[in-house]
Amino acid sequence: MKTLIVITGPTAVGKTALCLNLARHFHIPIINADSRQIYRELKIGTAAPTEEQLRQVRHYFVGTLGLEDYYSASMYEQQVMALLDELFQTSDYALLSGGSMMYIDAVCNGIDDIPTVDDETRATMKQRLADEGLEALCEELRRLDPEHWAIVDRKNPRRVVHALEICHMTGRTYTSFRKRENPNALLSTRPFRIVKIALTLPREELYQRINARVDTMMEQGLLDEARRLLPWHHLNALNTVGYKEMFAYINNIWTLEEAVERMKGNTRRYARKQLTWFKKDPQVTWFSPADEQQIIKHIYE
Repeated sequence: MKTLIVITGPTAVGKTALCLNLARHFHIPIINADSRQIYRELKIGTAAPTEEQLRQVRHYFVGTLGLEDYYSASMYEQQVMALLDELFQTSDYALLSGGSMMYIDAVCNGIDDIPTVDDETRATMKQRLADEGLEALCEELRRLDPEHWAIVDRKNPRRVVHALEICHMTGRTYTSFRKRENPNALLSTRPFRIVKIALTLPREELYQRINARVDTMMEQGLLDEARRLLPWHHLNALNTVGYKEMFAYINNIWTLEEAVERMKGNTRRYARKQLTWFKKDPQVTWFSPADEQQIIKHIYE
């Protein structure tokens, strides 16, 4: 049986180092499942694989898009499924790794049939966002769909508004469209086995790693990278932790010290959101990133 190995977990937990070793062990490439590393201009702020790492192991979906290119989880699913058909011709294993929950769900479970929002609902919610502000709409989402509210990026108006559009248009929660009666129904139709592994660390250790990563990004030139990207700051690809804080500094909203501290805090918050999402998945088996041999044994078994 062909096997897709999925390695996920919160940001900075140690996925990259482990996956490089797994890729070498199984003699396979790495399929990236980070929705921001897919953009070629976002290198430092997304902790994208280095040139040396790219030389060591072949990576797919790293630096393949420009900032203005349209992309979606549905497109990602289609392209990864086509790639897996190709990779499984020469290997019994494939490796998917990243922390973007929607991308991993798309490959493992397929894209749910979320309705298209009608023009009237879209116009109404757009006006409400302008009149009432994002905070008020977040509070409404908390009341209407607390489960989605707990995991959605509440600083991202597009995602908050879209969830409310679905709630108002259908009379159902957005979450209800993300859950099937039988969550394993689609998995049984995938022509391969899925072994899903999530990495975890004690919270304080994870936070220390996040803080250290932010410091390293700053040393590597994140601020200069953000300055180069400032003309595109309005694009969704740059509505991302790291770049948003640097833009605030460049625009004289915060001091550099404040921007860096907020970047650390927002990254820790995002990591908690990732953990909340992964812990709801009954198919995940949890390991420490140091448990490489146990992980390999688990995959074989």
